[in-house]
Amino acid sequence: LWKEGGERGVYKSQDGGATWELVLEVDEHTGANEVVMDPRNPDVLYASMHQRRRHVFTYVGGGPGSGLYKSTDAGATWKKINKGLPANRGRIGMAISPADPEYLYAIVEAAEGKGGLYRSMNRGASWQKRGGYSSSGNYYQEIIPDLKNPDVLYAMDTWMKVSKDGGKSFQNVGEDAKHVDNHCMWIDPVDATHWLVGCDGGIYETWDAAQHWDFKANLPVTQFYKVAVDNAKPFYNIFGGTQDNFSLGGPSRTISSNGIANDEWFITHGGDGFESQVDPQNPNIIYAQSQYGVLVRFDKATGEEIGIQPKPLEGENAYRWNWDAPLEVSHHVPGRLFFAANKLFRSDDRGNTWDVLSDDLTAQIDRNKLKVMGKVQGIDAVMKNGSTSPFGTIVAFSESPIQQDLLYVGTDDGLIQVSTDGGSTWRKIDQLPGAPKMSYVNEILASHHDENTVYVALNHHKYGDFKPYLFKSTDRGVSWTSIANNLPEKGSLYAIEEDHVDPNLLFVGTEFGLHVSNDGGNEWKQLKAGLPTIAVRDIAIQAEENDLVLATFGRGFYVLDDYSSLRMLDQELLAGDGQLLPVRDAKIWEMATPYGLPGKAFQGDSWYQGGNMGPVALISYYLKDKLSTLEATRKKKSGKNVKADLDDPYPSYEELVSEATEDKPMIYFLIKDQAGNLVRKLTKAPGKGLQRITWDLRFAPKDPVSLSSSSFYNPFAGQRQGHGVAPGSYSVEMHQWKDGEMMAIGAAQTFSVVPLDQHALPAAEPADLVAFKNEVTTLQSAVQSSGRIISDLASEMKFVRKAIEQIEIPQAEYLGRILTIESSLRSVRTALYGDRIASRLDQDRLPSIASRIGGVAYGIKYASSAPTTTHQVQLDLAKKGYSKIASDIAQLIDGPLKQLRVDLRNAGAPYTPNALPILSEGKN
Repeated sequence: LWKEGGERGVYKSQDGGATWELVLEVDEHTGANEVVMDPRNPDVLYASMHQRRRHVFTYVGGGPGSGLYKSTDAGATWKKINKGLPANRGRIGMAISPADPEYLYAIVEAAEGKGGLYRSMNRGASWQKRGGYSSSGNYYQEIIPDLKNPDVLYAMDTWMKVSKDGGKSFQNVGEDAKHVDNHCMWIDPVDATHWLVGCDGGIYETWDAAQHWDFKANLPVTQFYKVAVDNAKPFYNIFGGTQDNFSLGGPSRTISSNGIANDEWFITHGGDGFESQVDPQNPNIIYAQSQYGVLVRFDKATGEEIGIQPKPLEGENAYRWNWDAPLEVSHHVPGRLFFAANKLFRSDDRGNTWDVLSDDLTAQIDRNKLKVMGKVQGIDAVMKNGSTSPFGTIVAFSESPIQQDLLYVGTDDGLIQVSTDGGSTWRKIDQLPGAPKMSYVNEILASHHDENTVYVALNHHKYGDFKPYLFKSTDRGVSWTSIANNLPEKGSLYAIEEDHVDPNLLFVGTEFGLHVSNDGGNEWKQLKAGLPTIAVRDIAIQAEENDLVLATFGRGFYVLDDYSSLRMLDQELLAGDGQLLPVRDAKIWEMATPYGLPGKAFQGDSWYQGGNMGPVALISYYLKDKLSTLEATRKKKSGKNVKADLDDPYPSYEELVSEATEDKPMIYFLIKDQAGNLVRKLTKAPGKGLQRITWDLRFAPKDPVSLSSSSFYNPFAGQRQGHGVAPGSYSVEMHQWKDGEMMAIGAAQTFSVVPLDQHALPAAEPADLVAFKNEVTTLQSAVQSSGRIISDLASEMKFVRKAIEQIEIPQAEYLGRILTIESSLRSVRTALYGDRIASRLDQDRLPSIASRIGGVAYGIKYASSAPTTTHQVQLDLAKKGYSKIASDIAQLIDGPLKQLRVDLRNAGAPYTPNALPILSEGKN
């Protein structure tokens, strides 16, 4: 652990982590790598200390502070135990064999090839080298001993290793069909062939000691460096580069009710993935790259890729490529690309040929002359310059969206270069006010609105400085102003994006999340709303949809659908009581079910499904104050009194009655069609601030109302929802219900419902289709309601039978009347639902009314094609049959049943449903 103030080392807690005590302190360049406890004695501890330093310009993997320590008094005192280990050490991994705790192992990184696997058989007093195997201290150096055999060791490495002779030799365990770059391992204490292994590809499981592997595909933990979007229709795609899992592309939305599945994503290039770009005119042309500028042009239609990385011309030195080289498609010239190493390149033919636009634009510093850990490190320092990019590279680029000859680059050694003539000449900026020298220029962004405005995000975290450095220039970089302002002091910046409509709306991605500003960076607010606390490495805006798309380092992509409401959060809006915000056009379609059922279908719980926004209208609104109930208001005041240690008075009787009888406040949204007809009502509890509710572009269901819900999920039952509305123009109004009054809030907003137009046989007149569905839904609702009535009346007759047993009158007359009513109910039920007895005997019988209308509803509810002739005929037959049924039910209720209820009441019968009891005169 590292506590602020420079106290680095080993900490100990004896209360489950509530408090910590520093038990082994080291210098400012050294950290505790690993602590191992002797399983026989909890007071015996072994600690591996690691001295290393990573800068933007280099990496040194070891030093004199690296070594092993031992404590026999639970950390009170420590002594070094490095006898037999090489002198110039780097990172050390340790393990005690659980099979025999006398076997203490260390895998040691060291300079000049002197590292290897060491073992102590005298509890660390001395070490013997067993073999020369050592992994990379920057990535691995983890060893896991077998639980049963003290001579068996597993080593984490690019290819996972195993030693069966106590570290003398190591072999690959076998990783066919498994990702490489292993970092952690669990061995089943019961079955030593059953492992869980964590690697750069995720988690894998084996039950046969690495002969076969099962990949856990349901963990959304991808590390994305960069993100890009295309303009594909009907839904745009998202592209990005991942840490060690290639470059990928996939849909932002799909027509599937199963969500967005892993197999809908496709690989555009291998290696570690970085910045991708898509041709604005042709979404099938995708540019993707792996580390050190290996750029390809990927053809989405065929899956082919062709390498298009610029190569040195005759007489040119090799180019210096960063791990993450900047790439951009031109805003102005179709087919134009910009790409950068230590020089800037431009292609006007999609990468077939390249022009070198500049000489070396970096500071051209010799990194081997810079001090690391207080001194210049020699060539034999542990892993000097290893596992790090060449220093002196371009890492950021931006072409002005307004002025095509205005170009900006930023370098890893702290320079900003500006060209106003398309790259022929450059002006250098080597210092921004208040920024550290040699800061990594993580991003440059030329404004969409003002050709003289440019933004720069600097990142200095590799020097131990985690402050956000964010600057704006309105004169093409001649002068700069910090706009970091109230951004959290610890939260290194990675990305900045400017809204394409409002120049004052800015977004920044930091180490700990996303922040937004409505006033050009004067004040920042964090955006969460489901976004975890995660590094936001890059930001893209899909302008047509007004979607904000994030690349996070460890939780995949995130999409904020239609962020345009953030443009409205000005002082005028915030001062008002509330307002509906503009609603973007809503795409409508009927969801497909490629897996046969919605959701996970039969794929099992381990099947991963990404979030998928279906056909919805996104309705955003603002409420200044939360509408609280009287009870909530009283309890809030009471809480303040208690906290302030004040009297907390009892409420009066009248106040408690008012609380008990108050109807809760509610916000109502009224959706109307172009003719002003009410289509749907939506309700939501009133919250405070910017809120959102969605309309699924459907009418309300007309099924019988039920106040209960089932805990059993039946995927075959379908959803309780109405059918879709017709495309066209709609409006939404917002109303507040409080204190028994309904009041309109703000102005109505109009929006369009737009079809995808992907159907093979669409209805010629969508309005006629909706009218037909309305007719079907109305009749089906009537049939269902009649069925409920019949069921309720049959249940009532059971109560009546019991009641006549308890009154002092002969039963025969009443039983006869009950039989007549029950016979009528059976006849009606048979007409509605069919003859149950004939069904048991497999006799031929007429289709029931419910089966006719149910078949039509099932066949047409989720269809965008016109109803068939069969649908129309079945609807007409169902209507004809139901007309008589409805009349029979009404006559039964208004005739025999009504009279029976009156007679039972007059006879003094106890309560039965729907009968109001009375007291006869002269009787108690």
